[in-house]
Amino acid sequence: MSEAGDANDALSQLSAEQVEQFRKYFNMFDKENKGYIKATQVGQILRTMGQAFEERDLKQLIKEFDSDGSGEIEFEEFAAMVASFVVNEDDNAGLEEELREAFRLYDKEGNGYIAVSDLRDILRALDENVSEDELDEMIAEIDADGSGTVDFDEFMEMMSGE
Repeated sequence: MSEAGDANDALSQLSAEQVEQFRKYFNMFDKENKGYIKATQVGQILRTMGQAFEERDLKQLIKEFDSDGSGEIEFEEFAAMVASFVVNEDDNAGLEEELREAFRLYDKEGNGYIAVSDLRDILRALDENVSEDELDEMIAEIDADGSGTVDFDEFMEMMSGE
């Protein structure tokens, strides 16, 4: 059976929560609600989800799921792709631990929060094409209390879409 076939099997095993989580990640990058993302964004999303791939493996993965070579990945293709390697993971505990580790990297003093400027750097690293206005909008949403800092709960909420 092909890997795409395996992925479709994996997709059918996803819980509603997993599909919703994948949709939130997808929507973070489909800012204009076009219903697709550029294939070049897949690596960024996967890294956000705690899944790192070598460039050649990532290209192979994209090639398998972008069968028409359009360079566009619809949500169903994205979900099938991600499902092929996360179905067997305990996604909530794993995701939280991955995000906690990422948070610790930026919480250099260990005081339980990161500066909005660090968050801006994280978001820019995830999507180098994001505009300053989009960054301002995302940060205003995340730092709802206007404190200039983001605690782990706010960070977790932003990254997991919950």
